[in-house]
Amino acid sequence: MCEKILEIKNIKKYFKITRKKTCKAVDGVSFDVYKGEVLGIVGESGCGKSTIGKSIVRLHELTEGSIKYKGKSINNLSIEDSLKYCKKMQMIFQNPYSTLNPRMTVGEIIGEGLVVHKKDYSAKERRKKVFEYLELIGLNKDHYSRFPHEFSGGQRQRIGIARALAVNPEFIICDEPVSALDVSIRAQIINLLKKLKNDMDLTYIFISHDLNLVRYVSDRVVVMYLGSIVEQTGADKLYKKQYHPYTKALISSAPIADPKKQREKIFISLKGEIKSPINTPECCKFVDRCSKKMDVCYKKRPNLIEIEKNHFVACHLYN
Repeated sequence: MCEKILEIKNIKKYFKITRKKTCKAVDGVSFDVYKGEVLGIVGESGCGKSTIGKSIVRLHELTEGSIKYKGKSINNLSIEDSLKYCKKMQMIFQNPYSTLNPRMTVGEIIGEGLVVHKKDYSAKERRKKVFEYLELIGLNKDHYSRFPHEFSGGQRQRIGIARALAVNPEFIICDEPVSALDVSIRAQIINLLKKLKNDMDLTYIFISHDLNLVRYVSDRVVVMYLGSIVEQTGADKLYKKQYHPYTKALISSAPIADPKKQREKIFISLKGEIKSPINTPECCKFVDRCSKKMDVCYKKRPNLIEIEKNHFVACHLYN
């Protein structure tokens, strides 16, 4: 097994709504990430995927739990250590239309990280470095002095990628990096990310609700439901065999390119509505939509257990 680069243990992120109401966005999540791999996190909107990503890069302070990067806790870093950590850990955000400062030029946006983390660089050296990253992402020197509104969605996302790469990180969190883009542009961005990963020896967490996309880019997949992990294993293994009822329904909803196979496919329909993440009870969160629920499902939450080698499931059917 490769070096463990990120260790997440029982992290929780709660948002206080009122004195008596708390939104449990992430509720007891644990997983590891190994150097050089792509870990996919998949689930419906509101399941806590993006909150995990933002907690890892310290945009959110954890309510509970620990995150260790290369064995060192990042929970309570000093300002100096926090800067060092941010240099190694970067994030590509979902919406390229709202994450670029409209008052800054492309050169300033990409070079901002160099100003913060590479203070020994002269203005000439920063400019040269920004030119290198523009070329790397498929843009050119002429784009240096332009503003974000002059670019298409795909080009803006490329600029966001260059901004993340500029400080030479080891780990990048891709938070639905192509969901706001046209279908024709998505493949270009995904292939660019895969090429950069190989060329720069990067490690990714890839967050998405697109099941086929996650399978294409990921080595392992974490399936989430309402702030908790329900299943975790290798990408190919998960798409061949699922155990949790929610994962089975999720995979059945993914379209297949072959029309014949798509017609023959059995679609699993889920009944009922997703529970509110506000003040969720200590029971199985999927119980109201599950066709295989038992009495125990209403009484306690299932633990994530290994039922096959490197295949983990949180379901009372297997506990």
